[in-house]
Amino acid sequence: MEKQRALLRSGIPGDIEARMRRHDGVFRWFLIRFEPFRDETGKIVMWYGVSTDIEDLKQTEEKLREDERELRRITDAIPQTIVVLDPSGTPLYANEATLDYTGLSREDVVAPNFRERIFHAEDLERLRDQRKVALARGLPFEVEHRALRKDGQYRWFLTHYNPFRNEQGQVIRWYATGTDIHDRVRAEERTRNENVALREQIDRDSMFEDIVGSSESLRKVLRQVAKVAPSDSTVLILGETGTGKELIARGIHKRSKRAERAFIGVNCAAIPASLIASELFGHEKGAFTGATQRRIGRFESANGGTIFLDEVGDLPHETQITLLRVLQERELERVGGNQPIPVDVRVLAATHRDLNALVADGKFREDLLYRLNVVPIEMPPLRERPADIPLLVEYFIGRFGKMAGKKFRAIDKKSLKVFETYDWPGNVRELQNVIERAVILSEGDTLAVDETWLKQEAPRKPVRTRTLTGVLVRQEKEMIEAALAETQGRISGPAGAAARLGLPARTLDSKIKRLKINKYRFKTPQAG
Repeated sequence: MEKQRALLRSGIPGDIEARMRRHDGVFRWFLIRFEPFRDETGKIVMWYGVSTDIEDLKQTEEKLREDERELRRITDAIPQTIVVLDPSGTPLYANEATLDYTGLSREDVVAPNFRERIFHAEDLERLRDQRKVALARGLPFEVEHRALRKDGQYRWFLTHYNPFRNEQGQVIRWYATGTDIHDRVRAEERTRNENVALREQIDRDSMFEDIVGSSESLRKVLRQVAKVAPSDSTVLILGETGTGKELIARGIHKRSKRAERAFIGVNCAAIPASLIASELFGHEKGAFTGATQRRIGRFESANGGTIFLDEVGDLPHETQITLLRVLQERELERVGGNQPIPVDVRVLAATHRDLNALVADGKFREDLLYRLNVVPIEMPPLRERPADIPLLVEYFIGRFGKMAGKKFRAIDKKSLKVFETYDWPGNVRELQNVIERAVILSEGDTLAVDETWLKQEAPRKPVRTRTLTGVLVRQEKEMIEAALAETQGRISGPAGAAARLGLPARTLDSKIKRLKINKYRFKTPQAG
């Protein structure tokens, strides 16, 4: 009654809700509307009250509130994230799974900036109009988006929006149920990347499909491959250009537990220094001029599989630092990003360069070399495996003959003799090119090779002139040999050659290898 008296004192029309007893003694809820009647002077002379029975409406509202309370108890027991929204899509309530995932409170959920705090900015912009139209249509719909977890990581969700209608068919609530699909999205992304890599691999003319040869030096390499393949150890493949280092890397991958996943090859020498970081580790949208969208790098494409870094000795210094972190921490950051991304990748690397010499010259990080050189495998040059030449020749004749629609019954004996005596500075790749040329140009069913081709292929040694660099190298060699002679071949220690020259022992050892100094000839039986 106090509310009624206050309304009458105010002189303003209004209404109140009150329970009144019916003639049968039952109390029912009524909505009472009060309107003042004024005289000519504006003075209130009486009030009119109109009562409307709202008992059924009250019961309906109470039942709805009880249903919502029960529904909240049910949704809190569901492990999926659930958010209840009003007809316009404004959050009203979130279940315990949502609060646990986001780390937010129930008050945060109903705050105006809830969606901006949780959903990725790119997805908010991408889905804004789509969500607005779908809510207005009033039919169930679903969207894929990224939601921020309380640890700061965005994960992909598939959210189903389902409307809840009253007896008149009006939408009075939306229930948004989220399912974590992050692993599925990443798997689909990997599949797409692997398909891209596979197409690149098919399009690219590989050296040859199988490892061909039976020489002891090659069998030794294959035994190493068989031992190291089942592990996840990093392998450094060394050898001259054209010896088949990538083929050995593929052989390791095919015999590993990652064989069903991607093998991603990257030639570090073929990518400009300004782009190598983006190529390997990816970049975010706007990371640099021309970065119009996010790009996944080769490491992420190879996640779960193997990445082969060919010519790793040509990596720029800044990229070496980033690669070292990936090898140590097993995580990376895209160029322009600040979120660490875990990666599970086996790293195989190869180079034809002397990495120890590069370390000594300050061009390659020593700690990175240690990380890469866990299991070294050295590919023998073709000149050290002459017994494999006839097998390789036969293999390439069959391969290129089939491509050219030709069939050869024999190879010219003189040509075969030339093959076996030639030094093959370009190794197997050079042999491949010579056979391909011979297949194209040979007539009849006997393959023959013009000797002049090999003479032209052999690199000419440049005439050495007396340059400043040559003088310095000779002087450096003489100084090292003199120090070794004085110390009877001892390198380390207070009385060693390294101490006399003011160098770290490891650096001196690298210089000795680079300058091809035989340190053992300076040792005497008494020297340690």
